[in-house]
Amino acid sequence: MDSEHDLSRQTSTPRKDLFDLQEKSLPQLLWDDDKLREECGVFGVVAVADAASFVALGLHALQHRGQEAGGIVSHDLEHGFNSARQLGYVRDNFTSADLMDTLPGPLAIGHVRYSTAGSKGQTAIRDVQPFFGEFAMGGAALAHNGNITNADALRRELIERGAIFQSSSDSECIIHLMARSLQRNIPDRMEDALRRVEGAFSVVAMTEEELIGVRDPLGVRPLVLGKVADGWCLSSETCALDIIGAEFVREVEPGEMVVISEKGVDSRFPFRKRNSRFCIFEHVYFSRPDSIIGGRSVYETRRQIGVELAREAPVDADLVCPVPDSGTPAAIGFSQESGIPYAMGIIRNQYMGRTFIEPSEQIRNMGVRLKLNVNRALIRGKRVILVDDSVVRGTTSRKIKEMILDAGAAEVHFRIASPPTSWPCFYGVDTPQREKLLAATMSEEEMREHLHVDSLKFISLDGLYRAVGAAEGRNAACPQYCDACFSGEYPVAPSDMLEKGFELKAAE
Repeated sequence: MDSEHDLSRQTSTPRKDLFDLQEKSLPQLLWDDDKLREECGVFGVVAVADAASFVALGLHALQHRGQEAGGIVSHDLEHGFNSARQLGYVRDNFTSADLMDTLPGPLAIGHVRYSTAGSKGQTAIRDVQPFFGEFAMGGAALAHNGNITNADALRRELIERGAIFQSSSDSECIIHLMARSLQRNIPDRMEDALRRVEGAFSVVAMTEEELIGVRDPLGVRPLVLGKVADGWCLSSETCALDIIGAEFVREVEPGEMVVISEKGVDSRFPFRKRNSRFCIFEHVYFSRPDSIIGGRSVYETRRQIGVELAREAPVDADLVCPVPDSGTPAAIGFSQESGIPYAMGIIRNQYMGRTFIEPSEQIRNMGVRLKLNVNRALIRGKRVILVDDSVVRGTTSRKIKEMILDAGAAEVHFRIASPPTSWPCFYGVDTPQREKLLAATMSEEEMREHLHVDSLKFISLDGLYRAVGAAEGRNAACPQYCDACFSGEYPVAPSDMLEKGFELKAAE
């Protein structure tokens, strides 16, 4: 890619002050390791002046989907393809005029990342997307949300055939497969490549003139199409369309490829049609509550989860308190349905800043208390229902329970807005090994005893399905969503993990 740029170029979109009022980055050391984390978010814009600035704003709105690193690739006729990849938050890296001026042009894509496949747990700059490839018919860049479940096998095959990989990311396999395709244009080569891929993929890519979006045939990960000014955009979620003033047009359908240029949107369906299996945990936790999924407000769905939970697992108590921030909508729904008052019994510290980048061992051991504090005057003497989105390892739940009891609560009852997470995800979510999942080794009662709480109840899988709009609950013969983390029923065989000895759920 051309790295020579005129840094004096002035652009029409102000950048420097976009996020000046936001707090500084929260270091990875203090991130909550007891939550499932989405792997990444993707965003792209075409036919818009200063496209990279729009992408930076879109990625900022998608920051919850990936906080380890981000990258942007743009293209203009004078400079060709231009790239910037950085570790850390979007607001810390893609807000200066000097850097953004190196990304000119009306076409750009971007990516924010957590690490799942590849350098798990620690992102190296070589693994930061978008990835770029130069082909006979021109260059292309690609950003991928999801996980390729046969990446190990593809990687071995490609290396044996002479491919030289530059990263440890599974997504790079797509670029190498495109390079070996005999098709005459880049969209067709991408089709060729993705037919070899198993697992989950929502891809945003670009050529010199086109923006491309693709979802896997099951539609596991989200991707939406928007209209902005005279151009178009693609995004993992609708909340990122809002930040740039784009109009939500529709979701890219499972198995669909859209090729977008200044002329408009061309839609095609290159894969064998299958029943959709969208990730149900997007409704529970991953997506931002102000996004729209399947025509439904994520916030309203989470509130309804609380309603269903109150119906399934009532308890006598004085207060309903969310574990902030992800438990808040469900706690509101639980309160409304049960008639028990809602209260902010736990307050999140939003402004930790850079003070704790290298905390002492004493501060590090404070753990959750650095992020959450109990409203003692409210909690003292009360029977408290704590509503959280999930229990993974259970470490954070135990610490929060201890904080509530230390504040003088009479009783602590946990209500969880998802079924027990007892199986790992292989489709783009950072999930612990199965033996580290609390629900994989303990019954609900054993988990209650482990957490030392007065009661513990999870929403049922049928209740979760009802909350997301399936009135009859889960159709066991043909589930409407991917719920493998709860059910152990994987819609795509995790080939690489099976090769490494992972055992699927025994047939009942």
